[in-house]
Amino acid sequence: MAVNSATSFVLSSILTLLIFSGMQMYKPILVRSPVTIIFGGYLGSLMFMFFVTAIGNLEATLFGKNFQLKLPEVVISMAISLIAAGMVHRICFTTCLIFSLITIYYMNKLSQKTYAASAPVAVPTKSRRHK
Repeated sequence: MAVNSATSFVLSSILTLLIFSGMQMYKPILVRSPVTIIFGGYLGSLMFMFFVTAIGNLEATLFGKNFQLKLPEVVISMAISLIAAGMVHRICFTTCLIFSLITIYYMNKLSQKTYAASAPVAVPTKSRRHK
């Protein structure tokens, strides 16, 4: 089910805040074992994905559908999610970076598949000129 950009901005923002607050509330549980520390980094990468989605939808709402997300917005989103993961544990910072790079790769791949305009194929025509 697709929603418009404004609704998606609100939903993504709420999910970003919920993940951030959940990571802070459950910090003692997330640092108990190595598996939960890695899970904390994964939660940070989910926060990154929702934060990038929120910024992209805000820009689409304000500047129009054809406005594209640029590198500075992605870097700012990455920095904020890395800081949030680093507030839980140092290893969460590292795993968040790894998972976020994987996430942005697949988000870009999906975006290229969905929104890239394919170049029209030139059809060769036969001329009927006789010598």
